[in-house]
Amino acid sequence: MNKTKAFGSSLIVLYFIIGLEIMIMISPFAGFFYSVFNPFLLKIAQYPSTRWLSAFFLPHMVIPPGDFLKFIRVMGSVLFVGGMAIFFICAIQVYANKFLKKGTALKGLYSFIRHPQYVGLAIAGVGLSILWPRFLVPMLWLVMVLIYYFLSKDEERRMLKQYPDTYGQYMKKTGMFLPKGIESVVLPEGTTGKLAVFALMAFVTVGGTFFLRDYTVRHLPIWSQGNVSALAITSDDMPMMEHRMPDILTLPEVSGRLRGDANYLVYFLPADYIMQGLIADTGGQWKLYKQHHTIGMITDWIFHPFRHLAGGHHGMHGASHQGGNDLSRLTTRRLVFLRIEDVQVDTPADLLSIGARRIPQFMLDIEVHGLKVLDVKDLPEVTGWGTVPTPVF
Repeated sequence: MNKTKAFGSSLIVLYFIIGLEIMIMISPFAGFFYSVFNPFLLKIAQYPSTRWLSAFFLPHMVIPPGDFLKFIRVMGSVLFVGGMAIFFICAIQVYANKFLKKGTALKGLYSFIRHPQYVGLAIAGVGLSILWPRFLVPMLWLVMVLIYYFLSKDEERRMLKQYPDTYGQYMKKTGMFLPKGIESVVLPEGTTGKLAVFALMAFVTVGGTFFLRDYTVRHLPIWSQGNVSALAITSDDMPMMEHRMPDILTLPEVSGRLRGDANYLVYFLPADYIMQGLIADTGGQWKLYKQHHTIGMITDWIFHPFRHLAGGHHGMHGASHQGGNDLSRLTTRRLVFLRIEDVQVDTPADLLSIGARRIPQFMLDIEVHGLKVLDVKDLPEVTGWGTVPTPVF
């Protein structure tokens, strides 16, 4: 393996390690990973010019509101699984040809394009950017695509040197990454044309991610009154939240903890919501890397796009230990209060801005129908993952 291929392969591996952060953070190896990665995230979060890279642009904790965002989320799984399937099928074909000494793989997808493995990885990368929508992931995807191009050119130089006649004819009949007829239209000859195509890809990628974040924030199920806004994890909870939040804010357990000169964001969620550790450190059982169900969570995350959001543990923490009837269990919710700083709040959307600092304050377990407070707990000013930047919606 020459230096170009080794360097390119290392960057591709790095991309997938960072992109698969969600898998690592729910594994027992999260501590080791973040001992290296979190200082980098915190460093880029210090500066306005790079702070956005550690932020998220699609829903990850909230059930995607509306059909458009649900479609995007489903396509994330489809593209990731489909892209990886293309990569592995082509890899089997290549290594089978080597093992059987049949020469270069020229059949299957290779009969249409010369580098279907890289195309498969690029498709999987788009899916991965949706599954773990930290801005950093699609930005690194752009770098990865550029590396794919240079790796492909390097491989073709070597193949032409090794098989000058057969590979030269093969190149005339096939496109590099797309079928020949399509590629001749969308990928012009010459360095200037290729740079223009890459610049367009970069513009669409960066612009598209910011559009998706703005679209997401504008469609989130948010209730607001005065200096307090509440975000429902599921859209189905929005009617209950809108009906009861004014009364909840008057409870002594709540009003006594709120400052009139501060702004608050409240997460309105099922008491057993499995990803609540991303919002605040509400207890060790909600730190997913302590669950020892990593494989099942990863499977749900990929193949059941919304079950990993809506699902929780058996029995509600709070209601399940308080007794009560079925209605009280169904209407028990956990409210996590965060104080918002470092941003001017003119609209509820400002509470979710990239530059805002979100400081966990306290959580309230309440049977919403009867306004019965089950538990109140002050929270440390970190999430279940400590200082790691986590999703906000």
